[in-house]
Amino acid sequence: QVRVEESGGGSVQAGGSLRLSCAASGFTLGYYDIGWFRQAPGKEREEISCISNSGDRTYYTDSVKGRFTISRDKTKNTVYLQMSNLKSEDTAAYYCKVVPMCTAIQLQRMLRSDSWGRGTQVTVSS
Repeated sequence: QVRVEESGGGSVQAGGSLRLSCAASGFTLGYYDIGWFRQAPGKEREEISCISNSGDRTYYTDSVKGRFTISRDKTKNTVYLQMSNLKSEDTAAYYCKVVPMCTAIQLQRMLRSDSWGRGTQVTVSS
């Protein structure tokens, strides 16, 4: 079965940190560009970040720039999202997904997809 699985979410206080993981099963994640997305309660899903298959190109939406860092470990077939200085507005379910290319436009196009994993919940209390 080909799928990605998100993990690492939890409850933290504002200012805290979490590291999310995106692991692949059934295929080699390292061949693909990967994006992270999130959806807060009552809000539309939004794009957050992406990383190219080589790891040499990354993108961050303005709201997380300087606080979140995306990286990948091909030996573990995993992409990470290190989140620091978390704010209450970061509370959301977080999802990872293979994207055609790591660009803002491609991330926005992927928001139209109907196929999403289970995600991992991040709750930040102030």
